[in-house]
Amino acid sequence: MPVFDYDPPERFVAGAVGQPGSRAFFLQARGQGRLTTVGLEKFQVAALADRLDELLDEVLRRSEGIAQVPAVAPVALTDNAPLDVPISEDFRVGTMALAWDSETAQVIIEAQEAVAEDEDEEFEPSPLADPTVLRVHISPGAARAFTKRAMALVAAGRPPCPLCAQPLDAEGHICVRLNGYRGSSSAASGGGGE
Repeated sequence: MPVFDYDPPERFVAGAVGQPGSRAFFLQARGQGRLTTVGLEKFQVAALADRLDELLDEVLRRSEGIAQVPAVAPVALTDNAPLDVPISEDFRVGTMALAWDSETAQVIIEAQEAVAEDEDEEFEPSPLADPTVLRVHISPGAARAFTKRAMALVAAGRPPCPLCAQPLDAEGHICVRLNGYRGSSSAASGGGGE
């Protein structure tokens, strides 16, 4: 199985190309003169960001506050730059996994290539057909910064609430400025989305 391993990367970000409603989403890792870009779906970016936050919060809780895990993204690690070019997709992500390495105090993120399943195939696939993996090892601060950028990226395609200007989510929105007002992304945008 080919593995693009970055321990640690110089840069690891989520990004998108295109207009809201028709954007293509990517994870990109850069380091040691290499650049790896993998394509994924918007919901995968959101899920990765959510799970990263949950993982870091759990590490902090279990260590009773001793672990060097920031509660919010450090300003110094903020990365708002566009994706590196050329944007050439190395593979499309199927599954992702997260882990905490307590020895190095790092988060390990693995994005595995999506593989087509052939239902007619009755034999084991060849070892040469193993999926490709992007693996990055990042600090808790870098993970919080990644999460902040990823959530902003996901929210950027949502129409704003007409009262508080916060992005409407797919499930609806309870406005913080007017208790009880419930908007919906379909009502504000006329339906559709990414």
